[in-house]
Amino acid sequence: MLKIGLTGGIGSGKTMVARIFELLGIPVYYADAAAKTIMNEDESLKALIIEHFGKAAYTDGTLNRAYISSIVFQNKEKLALLNSLVHPATIRAAEKWMLQQQAAYAIKEAALIFESGSQNGLDLVIGVYAPKSLRILRTMQRDTISRDEVLKRMSNQVNEELKMKLCDFVIYNNEQQLLIPQVIALHEKLLKTE
Repeated sequence: MLKIGLTGGIGSGKTMVARIFELLGIPVYYADAAAKTIMNEDESLKALIIEHFGKAAYTDGTLNRAYISSIVFQNKEKLALLNSLVHPATIRAAEKWMLQQQAAYAIKEAALIFESGSQNGLDLVIGVYAPKSLRILRTMQRDTISRDEVLKRMSNQVNEELKMKLCDFVIYNNEQQLLIPQVIALHEKLLKTE
């Protein structure tokens, strides 16, 4: 079974692309959602987060995402620290999940595949590309945050053009090309690659 990564910058539409793959019968591991669950359920990770970010990191045993975001998106060192705590646990969980899949290929959807080094455990990586202006607009609408907040988050990710060069395949979600036909064509290619 092929282990495929699916990545793209904030607002690129990688989750939408992942859902299309799911409709085609391909299992998808959503790393960002899994990380949130792991941060709430892994007691040793919770203890480390509290140790480094204070008791306010959790409210009634649940991650205080607003508090953590207010710290890490203002401070690259704190973001790197949080990632160094969370990424290993999330990567291990994804690897375990991959081993349980029975499809021709399975997908790990994650914003930070290259940043976390998790591409090393994958056979191929698909990038989802959208122009910066469109990604900013989508993220502002989706997360109801300001343009400045979106730009701060973008500054913590690998440059989008560089990220796409690192990918084996690129799907364009730029509102100029139809998305579903691109995903279906790639799906058929991946089935033959197996």
